Amino acid sequence: MPSVLPEGEPVPADGGLPPSASDGAEDRPLGFYLHVPYCATRCGYCDFNTYTASELRGSGGVLASRDTYADVLAEEVRLARKVLGDDPRQVSTVFVGGGTPTLLPAADLGRMLAAVGAEFGLAPDAEVTTEANPESVDPAYLAELRAAGFNRVSFGMQSARRHVLEVLDRTHTPGRPEACVAEARAAGFGHVNLDLIYGTPGESDEDWHASLDAAIGAGPDHVSAYALIVEEGTRLARDIRRGEVPPTDDDVHADRYLIAEERLSAAGYGWYEVSNWATGPAARCRHNELYWTGADWWGAGPGAHSHVGGVRWWNAKHPGAYAQALAEGRSPGVGRELLTGEDRRVERVLLELRLADGCPLEILAEQGAKAAAQAVRDGLLEPGPYAEGRAVLTLRGRLLADAVVRDLVD
Repeated sequence: MPSVLPEGEPVPADGGLPPSASDGAEDRPLGFYLHVPYCATRCGYCDFNTYTASELRGSGGVLASRDTYADVLAEEVRLARKVLGDDPRQVSTVFVGGGTPTLLPAADLGRMLAAVGAEFGLAPDAEVTTEANPESVDPAYLAELRAAGFNRVSFGMQSARRHVLEVLDRTHTPGRPEACVAEARAAGFGHVNLDLIYGTPGESDEDWHASLDAAIGAGPDHVSAYALIVEEGTRLARDIRRGEVPPTDDDVHADRYLIAEERLSAAGYGWYEVSNWATGPAARCRHNELYWTGADWWGAGPGAHSHVGGVRWWNAKHPGAYAQALAEGRSPGVGRELLTGEDRRVERVLLELRLADGCPLEILAEQGAKAAAQAVRDGLLEPGPYAEGRAVLTLRGRLLADAVVRDLVD
């Protein structure tokens, strides 16, 4: 979760939502995001809401403890049940992210999942994912996760080259993520993802080819590949500003993306979102699709964001403040916004345009529709889908996705 929270109106102490939030709920999937804010070390590029043991020492006391975290988070799940009242929907996706969720015992992650199941019920085909650091799991841990009900795991690989991992302050050993894929398969996980980052200072084309080859060779059914974004306030940003590390390069990012598309497509992975490839529809991350299509999700944990029926809210960032609110019977939410119809239309364009299915032209405003027609002429949108009423990015359009989106939301 991002480390900087937006401003917004106060969240009611009981976390209550306006009646309009339940309108049409039966037609929307419901998911849960469970945030685990702990990391063994802080990666130099990361600005997520995470904390190492030294950062928490003396700050929040027992309330911020990893030992009690699963029980604290379960309290928010019970709060969600009270807020959503008699909403009959079962949960279709659960995603445990961080931080490093697998720093907690597998039994704790299982208890968090069990709390969701006890309060809401899990759909029979529910997708249940956890992120994992390759060095924080072993075959026994993965088997315990699978027994607890997890059926998808996402490993942070980032790169196959040690010198690239060192720039990112990643501590795992090259080769370990690939071994984790085999261990997850042996434990019974049907779906496995590897996360990659491209464009790290000092990474060569050869390095990127090696990372893609290693990821593909491991045999996951899903690969995510993200351009490195240097966030202000991170150690990497400071190193670049001091000239100790070269800056990132947009042209390099574009070249690396084209390499990823070529290699992944040749290996049988199809893109379904600008930064995500899967071996088929069943291998797509349904939880992320829930975000991208404007469904409902409850984000539990420090700094987590939620969205239900056009209401978005976010929790206190610090684990101690988060736990204190729940201990006092209050919502940990510290701000929220009620999205207007126009807000939701714009978000649909922003998110759905990044998908392989694109967004319907009918949701574009007049200027956006004109921009879409021009984008087809410029080779940024596919002409076939456009003729059928959808805006779908071409490969060149994917390279310029942010600019295309800006034009179409007008």
